[in-house]
Amino acid sequence: MAKNQSQRPGRDVRGGKGKSQTPYAQKGNRSSGRGRGAAKGFQKSAQRGDDQRKQPRRSGGQGGSWIEGRRAVVEALDAGMPLRKALVADSDGSLADIVRQLDEAGVPIERVQRAKLDSISSHGAHQGVVVQAAPFKYAELTDVIANAGEGDALVVLLDHVTDQGNLGAIIRSAEVVGAAGVIIAKARAASVGVGTFKTSAGAVMHIPIAQVANLATAIETLKEHGFWVGGATEHAHDDVWGAPMGGRLCLVMGSEGSGISRLVRDRCDFECRLPQRGRVESLNVAQAATVMCYEWLRRVSESAGEELSSPAPAAADAPAVPAAEVSYMEDAAAGRTIDWDL
Repeated sequence: MAKNQSQRPGRDVRGGKGKSQTPYAQKGNRSSGRGRGAAKGFQKSAQRGDDQRKQPRRSGGQGGSWIEGRRAVVEALDAGMPLRKALVADSDGSLADIVRQLDEAGVPIERVQRAKLDSISSHGAHQGVVVQAAPFKYAELTDVIANAGEGDALVVLLDHVTDQGNLGAIIRSAEVVGAAGVIIAKARAASVGVGTFKTSAGAVMHIPIAQVANLATAIETLKEHGFWVGGATEHAHDDVWGAPMGGRLCLVMGSEGSGISRLVRDRCDFECRLPQRGRVESLNVAQAATVMCYEWLRRVSESAGEELSSPAPAAADAPAVPAAEVSYMEDAAAGRTIDWDL
């Protein structure tokens, strides 16, 4: 990988508000098949069913959505999802364990007739229990921009990712690397629900998530605030190692099935793909987003002369580790070292 990207042909330099200027690939030279998006090795797994997870059944309700079914309710509790109240079928002793968990979580419980649950259920599969989730408080796009400050920053924009599990995993990766926020579409896209809470491991509570009506307009607004926009697509000529992934970056990831839409792709300043050697055709969108988020973190840390955080030192009163085990752990750690300049 070239050490001095500013000397690479076919690139220009645009100054921004960040700590350093970053060269970006000029648009053009794209192959046919626009709109398919998603790098080879990115997004096709959903077409084979790899990313399809059965979502908890829910129906609309004022002030929050209803989550129905015993397994779905337990998953919501395990994920730490805020719940307003629970409606439980009267005189159903088989629900005792779920009632106990709801009570321990501090969720108000109301005993009702099954006819009441039938009227709420959207699929008739409530199994005697439904809970009302508190509405998730989405951020505004301006909140994400404000959180980005004036220097290097990462914003992850998802072009109609539809699986809540993928959404949660991407939010988790974005939060871990210190992204300023995640932007999702209001329509035809996964929203923050039970699956998102579960796979984000609580990250949804620690990073602004903005839901916007028009992704293309959101991208133009980000550009006005010094962001460059990079899209993940199989049609890219540059791989992620050679692409300009630092500075103020809006990383665009496409949907599981069709990738980045034409309107969004037309607004990308550069494109990149993941290289691969193996035979398996794809990483899913969440895995690919994680790789790219960490590449941004590596670039900005390297540019600032910072070292990436390492595990905290052991406490002073921690038991001593035998010398043989120390040697083994050092060897193991060395074996996990990543050579980024492949």
